[in-house]
Amino acid sequence: MSQPSRPAGRPIRGPGAFGSDPRHFWRLTWTLATTDFKLRFFGSALGYLWQLMRPLMLFAVMYVIFTVVLGVGEGQPLYGLALLLGIVLFQFFTDSVSGAVTSIVAREGLIRKVDFPRLAIPLACVLQALFNLALNLIAVLVFLIFAGGSVLASWVQFPLIVLMLVCFSSGLAMILSAMYVRYRDVEPIWDVVTQALFYGTPILYTISMVIDKAGIGAARILLINPVASAIQQSRHALIDASYNSVGSVFGSLSGDLIPVGLSILTLIVGLLYFRASAPYMAERL
Repeated sequence: MSQPSRPAGRPIRGPGAFGSDPRHFWRLTWTLATTDFKLRFFGSALGYLWQLMRPLMLFAVMYVIFTVVLGVGEGQPLYGLALLLGIVLFQFFTDSVSGAVTSIVAREGLIRKVDFPRLAIPLACVLQALFNLALNLIAVLVFLIFAGGSVLASWVQFPLIVLMLVCFSSGLAMILSAMYVRYRDVEPIWDVVTQALFYGTPILYTISMVIDKAGIGAARILLINPVASAIQQSRHALIDASYNSVGSVFGSLSGDLIPVGLSILTLIVGLLYFRASAPYMAERL
């Protein structure tokens, strides 16, 4: 007896976001991230040193232009180190999200032929960016030692700061990678947004400069952005306590909850949107 035909126009459901086995999901995510990380520098004479060169070259150019030529950062303790830390953290954010935007489409052949959890693909991009961040933080630590910095008790904040940034980056990675399957304009739009974020985030400048020039209200608006909050709080925790903490800018420790809450909200929305989109990705490619 023949099976009833599928109603016309009804989408075909495929594998979900997580798959049926959580252990398989995380193993696959780890495998994708480590494989791509190794292949990225395969055959290169300098290998992983190229990963360190990216932020260091950008730092060198920015430091000469904005510090030596324009005099930005005068009076700020260890401003060069603060600049490098901002570049490294922002690079993690852009590597995570920009790498994930086209990741689903880039693995179209795999998605069409193999039954596997789709969410592993964008999360592998975030994990690979986390590997890069670990390497770049080595350079930051070396600069800190040579600049005369010291180990502070406030360093214990840094893993939590990175966790907030990972949550925010993962949420955006899931949303944009799922959207790109249907809307290819997402990539150029995100490129423009990334450029705007670079200058709208206190990387080249500190939040105290914003307070002096534009007032406390403008500083609070900037720090709603979890990336800006992560950079500013990292400077306060790792480099020098004279860098304003996020809580001090908002006037209370509860101010820290604003970017943290936005990061968690972005992660939840990303999970829900990707989970709803995952079963139909192969059909829409």
